[in-house]
Formats: sequence, structure tokens, C-alpha cells
Amino acid sequence: MSTFKDRLKLGKDARKDCPRSSQNEVGNIDRDPIPLIQNSSEGRVKSLVELRYGRMLVSPFTFYRGNALLQAHDLASTPNMGMTFPICGDCHLMNFGGFATPERNLLFSVNDFDEVHPGPWEWDLKRLIASFAVAARDLRHGASVEEQVCREVVASYQKTMAICANQSALDIWYDSITYEDLLEQAKTKATIEQVERSMQKAERRTHAELLPKMTAIDEHGHLTIRDDLPEIFHLHHATSLLDASDDWLTAHSWHSIYDTFMRDYRATLAGDRRELLGRFEVQDMAFKVVGVGSVGTRCLVALLTDNQQRPLFLQFKEARQSVLARYIKAKPRARHNGQRVVEGQRLMQSASDLFLGWTTGPNGRQFYVRQLRDMKISAELETFDADTFAAYARVCARALAGAHAKASGRAAEVSGYIGRSDTLADALLRYAKDYTDQNEHDFERFQQACRKGRLIARSEADFAADHLP
Repeated sequence: MSTFKDRLKLGKDARKDCPRSSQNEVGNIDRDPIPLIQNSSEGRVKSLVELRYGRMLVSPFTFYRGNALLQAHDLASTPNMGMTFPICGDCHLMNFGGFATPERNLLFSVNDFDEVHPGPWEWDLKRLIASFAVAARDLRHGASVEEQVCREVVASYQKTMAICANQSALDIWYDSITYEDLLEQAKTKATIEQVERSMQKAERRTHAELLPKMTAIDEHGHLTIRDDLPEIFHLHHATSLLDASDDWLTAHSWHSIYDTFMRDYRATLAGDRRELLGRFEVQDMAFKVVGVGSVGTRCLVALLTDNQQRPLFLQFKEARQSVLARYIKAKPRARHNGQRVVEGQRLMQSASDLFLGWTTGPNGRQFYVRQLRDMKISAELETFDADTFAAYARVCARALAGAHAKASGRAAEVSGYIGRSDTLADALLRYAKDYTDQNEHDFERFQQACRKGRLIARSEADFAADHLP
């Protein structure tokens, strides 16, 4: 077995073929972004693709969030140190946040794994640092804050990876970031208040709190999920946004779809969790539109209740091929995309959702399953001052480095490559600035395509207006 020094040297030697300064390259950007955007929309619910484009059209930042495929295409031609292991694949700053462990502890980590796939760790770090640069410019923080948050990202990743390089495998496996950790590290009153508000908000985001917001009693006295277009709709109601030719509409009701989901899902849970799930009975199921990049993929939420009518909301989210798959020769171990997402999440997080599992739905589409909104919280960037924004950059990078160290077992090699200097930080700062410029250029071409009708974009208000009485 190689020694710690051997592994550090292996990382350092990788600089010969991939100098850290070469990490500033933005890749193959001599392309039309529109065909790539259209390609990423294939297989989605057609009417909801228009909503996806509407959300991407809001700002350069929502555009950046909405299309991970475009940056994956560009990154494919950039240098990397040659080390491939499971990475997030869509590591922008809004894919981090708080969530509850099965023991009801509140942790902070990467919380979106739809695109998880073996790949170069640099791709995650580059998508993260560019997202901070794009967001800082979009929120008009100024050039100095833009540079500060980018440097905070690299410095925190570098520091955390160096710490992980000296830790045992078990220490890395069990390490986590609690909200108490965030409070201890907060440097300003404003940041402390942000963390405290997030903790209070998380405590309220339970299934019981969600029940009156999402449900109603129908004319037969049954508890049902309330339609809220375009966010939530029933598959077989007049308000459905599924295309008339959609194969799911051949089912007479949602019950057969739910039964198909549950057939395989239960077997992916541990025995004690199958027992717990068995204490709930399903009441209703509806389609739920989520996020920006996921809009148009199939996502359903089921309402279950126990014998005291206490709720459990389960989310069935479509798992498609990772956007990285076409650009990386390495293959994930799992052939089922839902299993790929679940195993990636379990590998990269220190703890995961109590009901996390996977299943195959009607017509062979693949899904993963988790609880809906259970103590899950995301950053409210518009409320961040410069210090809080920098603090958030540090904690995201720390979480990413910890996830990479846990997933790979190669922290020493990565740390050896990064080293102690600012060489990588300087290169990635240039990358982030240049890619932010490129993102704005792509956004302008996207706006033009929508104006000329090459792409059709519609807002939430447009969809709601279609169904006004």
C-alpha cells in the first residue's frame, strides 16, 4: 500500500502533464448553445419545456442553473489531472443546502445528485466557482466581491482537502457540517442572523407544516393534493399539463402508476424502513414541477398518511442519463439511473434521507425516491451581504471537498496537486471570470432565440392564465 507521502507526490507529479495554471481554460466555446439546450430538453414533457425556458430566461444566473449540459460540453475539452471518481456533475451554488438526517439532525452539504457520475473533480469545482461569479455579477455585488467569493471557494476547498488528506478513512466518512458549526464560524452579526433564520425555517419545513399548504378535502371528504398551476397538477384532471398523446394518460388513474412505483421501490429500502413505510397508506398523487434544470422531467409527489392521519410526502423524481455521460468514458457502476443517483448521494453525503431509494415507473422510465421538503432549505442569495456571501462560498467549498474526499478516498492526491500556493486559485479565478462572460454571451443568444421563436418560453403567469375561470 502506498504511503501518505507517495500519494501526495503522485498528485504533485500530475502537474507535469496538467499544470495548475492550465486550469484557466474555458474549453470548447466555439459552438451554438441553442442546439445543446434543445438536446437537453429531449424526452421531457413538451408543454413544460416552455416553462423551463421561461425560468431560464429570468436572468443569466437562472440560465446558468438551467442547463448543466452546456458547461459539461465546454469542460470536456479542458485539462484535468487525470483522476476520475464520483462527482456531483451539477455543482452550482444553489445545489447545496440544509437537510434532515434520519436522526432529525440538520446538516449542510451538496443536496442535488441528478447528474452524479464519475468525472474529474475539477469539473465540480469549476462549475461551483463559476456559479458564484455569475451570481455575484447578476446580483450586482461588484468586481471586488466577485473576486473575493471566487477566492474563498478555492481557499476553502484547498484547506478542507488538506485536512482530509491527513484524516483516517473513518474520520472522513463520518465527518459532517452541522448548523452549529456554521454558527461557530460565522464572522459577522448579519451572517449569524442568516444561519439562525435558516435553522428556524428548517424546523418548520416538516410534513405536518406542508399538509395545509398542499392539500384540501374534496367533496367526498377525502384528503387530496391541491392543484396549483403550473407547479402542481393531477395527471388525469382537466388542469393536467401532460401532452394529449402522453403515454401516462393511458392509465385510468394515478393508482396504477403509484403501484408500479412501489413494486420496485420497497426492495431498495432497508428492512426497518420498509416496515415504517408499511404503516402509511396512500391518499393521492400529483405531478410537481421542480427547480430550473429539472423542469419538464417527470416528478410526482404522493401523499400518504398513518393511522392518526399524520402525513408523509414522497417525491418520485425522474432520473435520466447524467449530462456528463456523453463526455466521459468512465461509466457508473449502476446501470439504473435512479440507483446511480441514490448510490452517488449515499457516497457523497455523510447521511441521507430516511426514504431514499429508486424504482422503475410505467414504460420503463427510471426514478429515485425521497421525502419532499423534509427540513430542506436553500440559500436566499438576494438577502446576502458581501460577508455572508463570502461565508456561504466557504461552506459550499468545504462541503464539496468533503464529499469528494469521501467519495474517492483520494484526498491526498488531490491535495498534493493543489499544493499550498495560490496558483490554482489564480487560474480558477480567471476561469470563473471568463466563463461568466461566456455565460452572458450564451444568455444573449438564448434571449434572441426566444424572441425570434426559435425557442418558446412561457412564464408561470402564462400557464396560470390559461386556466383562469
